[in-house]
Amino acid sequence: MTHREENPLPAPAPQRLQKVLAAAGYGSRRQCEELIATGRVEVDGRIVTELGTKVDPQRQEIRVDGEPVRVAQFVYYMLNKPAGVVCTARDPGGRTRVIDLVPERPRVFPVGRLDLHSEGLILLTNDGELANRLAHPRFGVEKTYLAQVAGLLSREEVQQLLRGMYLAEGFARIARLRIRRRHKQSTWVEMVLNQGRNRQIRRMMARLGHKVMKLRRIGFGPLRLGSLPLGGWRELTPREVTLLRRAAQGGKTVADRPKRSPTHRSRKKLPLR
Repeated sequence: MTHREENPLPAPAPQRLQKVLAAAGYGSRRQCEELIATGRVEVDGRIVTELGTKVDPQRQEIRVDGEPVRVAQFVYYMLNKPAGVVCTARDPGGRTRVIDLVPERPRVFPVGRLDLHSEGLILLTNDGELANRLAHPRFGVEKTYLAQVAGLLSREEVQQLLRGMYLAEGFARIARLRIRRRHKQSTWVEMVLNQGRNRQIRRMMARLGHKVMKLRRIGFGPLRLGSLPLGGWRELTPREVTLLRRAAQGGKTVADRPKRSPTHRSRKKLPLR
């Protein structure tokens, strides 16, 4: 009996023409918009000047000044971001960016962000449709973090994190939480989020009087950081990309799963630093 791989999800939807040109190396998004507005871009033999035009770069012929555009293939990287590296495309301070740690071409961008002092798993891609779905809280794609926080978390504080609290921009909660290890003056905690509040873990812990000493993302949807060294990167496998697309299509979220006790402990130990 032959094993048959399940069908992958549909290919990404058409993209805005200026995004396709930017990914192919024709300049910034604004520069590519100028190329379109001045009538220098053709799609399937027809000059296009409307900036909202969407195209399928895998099926349609795109030309700039009569020359065919070499459409960049989608690439997907997993990076273990070190602390001190920023997730912005431009940094006036000249600090190292996550895009500086992966190949320069094709141009990619990070999926969501990790703050300056956090480290761990971040995805980079030029697949804008998938990136938007992975980052949008509506799809509930889970992110898993390992944190060392100052002090000892009480049972009441754990319950408060799971119930949630209001931050300046709205309600925030931890979807799942496990105490991994307790020291005399700190606690290692594994937490799962399906929201995207800015510095959510740090702010929620601060509200309870606990400073986050170390914060590392160890999971993004179905992916795990594994043994990837700090500052290292690798390309995702086709199977991993398929799993990410499934997660971004609104696969199982926290709401679909049975609730687990906050004191539940896994047999598998995560590496601590």
